[in-house]
Amino acid sequence: MGDTENKENDLEQETPEVSAEDSNDAACEETAEESVEENMEEDVEESAEKSQGEEETVPEEKKGFFKKKEKKNKQEEKIAELTDRVQRQMAEFDNFRKRTEKEKAQMFEVGAKSVIEKMLAVVDNFERGLSAVPQEEREDPFVQGMDKIYKQLMTELENLEVKPIEAVGAEFNPDFHNAVMQVESEEFESGVVAQELQKGYMYRDSVVRHSMVAVVQ
Repeated sequence: MGDTENKENDLEQETPEVSAEDSNDAACEETAEESVEENMEEDVEESAEKSQGEEETVPEEKKGFFKKKEKKNKQEEKIAELTDRVQRQMAEFDNFRKRTEKEKAQMFEVGAKSVIEKMLAVVDNFERGLSAVPQEEREDPFVQGMDKIYKQLMTELENLEVKPIEAVGAEFNPDFHNAVMQVESEEFESGVVAQELQKGYMYRDSVVRHSMVAVVQ
């Protein structure tokens, strides 16, 4: 009986010690769980703050990007406007240059025609004087000298693009001929120039002096 009581007492003494150890382990586990939960909560809060910061930062970056893009578009529009203005000014200047060159050419042509028209009177006098020389005097040195001067004058006029208008045998054309009389002719048909009374001349493509002619009726 004594042994039995002793054993029971021993068991009673051992039992409280085991319970204390178990309680310490449970407390440690609870503390660990609480620390883990706290760490998790802190991580969640940090991640939330980071995401919130990113959300706040992204619109600013996008806003800056759109500002740059808008500024770039305005620069491109300004460049296009200035380019168009320069092209228009260049086109206007080119038109002005062409118009000026055309006006200068026309003025030169008018002046040249005026000088040529005055020289034609000299040509007419040479032709009248040479045509009045009798055939037996054609070999006279003076007559030959005058003929050479006349030929030289006509060569220079030809070099200046001055040429006589075709008249005798050509159909009457009011753009080149000036009809002063009508004649009868067996050689030419009606409306054809039968006689040239005064020679006409052209300078390039324009008439300096119309031919004075007689036309078959």
